Amino acid sequence: MIVKALEWIGDVDGFLEIVNQRRLPIDFVKLQCRDIESLFDAIKTLAVRGAPAIGVAAAYGLVLAMQKSDNADGLEQGLKKLENAAQYLASSRPTAVNLFWVLQRVRKRAEQFVAAGPDTELRDLRDTIFAEANAICREDIDMCRRIGENGQRFIEQGDCVLTHCNAGALATAGQGTALSVLFEAHKNKKKFRVYADETRPLLQGARLTAWELKQAGIDVTVICDNMAGWLMKQGEINAVITGADRIAANGDTANKIGTYSLSILARENKVPFYIAAPSSTFDLSIKSGTEIPIEQRDAGEVTTFAGAQTAPNDVNVCNPAFDVTEARDITAIITDKGVIERPDADGILKLLGDGIEKQ
Repeated sequence: MIVKALEWIGDVDGFLEIVNQRRLPIDFVKLQCRDIESLFDAIKTLAVRGAPAIGVAAAYGLVLAMQKSDNADGLEQGLKKLENAAQYLASSRPTAVNLFWVLQRVRKRAEQFVAAGPDTELRDLRDTIFAEANAICREDIDMCRRIGENGQRFIEQGDCVLTHCNAGALATAGQGTALSVLFEAHKNKKKFRVYADETRPLLQGARLTAWELKQAGIDVTVICDNMAGWLMKQGEINAVITGADRIAANGDTANKIGTYSLSILARENKVPFYIAAPSSTFDLSIKSGTEIPIEQRDAGEVTTFAGAQTAPNDVNVCNPAFDVTEARDITAIITDKGVIERPDADGILKLLGDGIEKQ
């Protein structure tokens, strides 16, 4: 079973229902986001997470923002409300480029609609925004499937694959990115094992990835993050595959903290290192990974564990949520449009072409 991370319920006046990932794997609970403030909180507190899922959620967040609009406000006021909502949602998390790509896309579609029919009513603008959000959701589902189909050839019979954080269905509107590759390999009757890094400090690997793989009937073993290098040296790992939150024009890739370390360990032990991500995760306005903003999160995520304090009071804490893996250490980037082997700026442009706008 592949679970849906989020789903819109009803018509344009409906609501967004999301799996509360803060409660997994103990409780499977869904949240109903009926206004933009509750969705902002869900994104900020990681109830919904993963770059593609955040993007889709944000698209529906703009629908929520427009629900209280009155036709008497007029189209100009409607566009202003949409702009304010987009800026508000953009401030929720800074690293995942899908968030900004989606907000820009919906705003652009709304502006085009108004320019083409300045005499239309505000309810028509709301319907247009809703249709665009639905289109983004459908596209994400399709992109996930194609990533899996394009990447499953890298999983061979008897392999043991390492993954980090969670890049499954819980991180997207579809069946995931990195885990989509594993789901498609499993669908093709390939027998393989998976090591899931627990992924400190929030344990997305242990809580979410292991849960998803078990639900799908895939053999999975949870390990502490600092065990990966030793297992590689012992020949226990045949490939590493992770997702991505932003990919620069040269192929440098931001992903959950700890991914960079895995790339170095993989290079040292001659283990292939793959990134799986949709084309919307590429940010061609950023030349290299040095320009990617890295989110700094609350110290309490590091100083407590399961509600218990694990560090001295008032100790200094560094808690970056992401790091950047250099393109030179990536064997291939698996996308919905194909595979970029030994990624660089030329290879990325050759595959993606004009299909990716600069953010």
